[in-house]
Amino acid sequence: MQQLVESIVTQIDEFAHGAGFTDCVIGLSGGLDSSVVAALCVPAFGAEHVHGVLLPGPYSTDHASTDALELAANLGIQAETISITGAYDALAQELAPHTGGSFEGLASENSQARLRMVALMALSNAHGWMLVNTGNLSEAWMGYSTLYGDTAGAFAPIGGLYKTEVYALANWLNERAREQGGGDIIPPHVISKPPSAELAPDQTDEAGLGIGYPELDRILMGYFDQGQSPEALATGATPVEEVERIIARAEGYAYKRAQLPPAAMV
Repeated sequence: MQQLVESIVTQIDEFAHGAGFTDCVIGLSGGLDSSVVAALCVPAFGAEHVHGVLLPGPYSTDHASTDALELAANLGIQAETISITGAYDALAQELAPHTGGSFEGLASENSQARLRMVALMALSNAHGWMLVNTGNLSEAWMGYSTLYGDTAGAFAPIGGLYKTEVYALANWLNERAREQGGGDIIPPHVISKPPSAELAPDQTDEAGLGIGYPELDRILMGYFDQGQSPEALATGATPVEEVERIIARAEGYAYKRAQLPPAAMV
């Protein structure tokens, strides 16, 4: 794990400075992925050069902001808040007559993700900061992201890590910090709470995917990394039809993966 962290940090540093960036901007959702990415960017850029931005929207929870601010304090990085709610309400009012009289469902959810990226890119353009992508490999395989929204960014530090590997990395970062006499870097609630993009009421990632991350990653790793057949990957709890559904969805989202930013090689 130490080698993994050192490798990713080195790749962030080389990419950013090779492209002429001294600072980066990260959308801090209060979730696992953005928290781990921020923790990896601090040794690459220096805490004073990492700029975190909270982007609460109409369905954001209070704990999302609390967790994000706690993370920023743990890392010693700047954090500011820019609400997208006003912009979303204005956009929804303009688009509702053209989307069947209401603005809901996928159009509503993806528009929130894209508004967040508009804000982050405005800061990137205004200050010359590199926008860092916070997506992971599980989401990339499953197309669980928004084109021109959270798929954007110059570089993806954890784009080569499955979600379960991101959990392992978060726990290791905390263990190392405690061993060195400090406290947790990643707030424990960030690790324990169900992952959610918070784009709709009571939304969770695993409900949207239709499968839990541990089982999803087992199938994705087994099929795409190890070459196992769907029949070999099937279990009593996960029949072969479910395995084939996962594989078909992953293969169907190749066009999204083609538009993702470069990721750290792991």
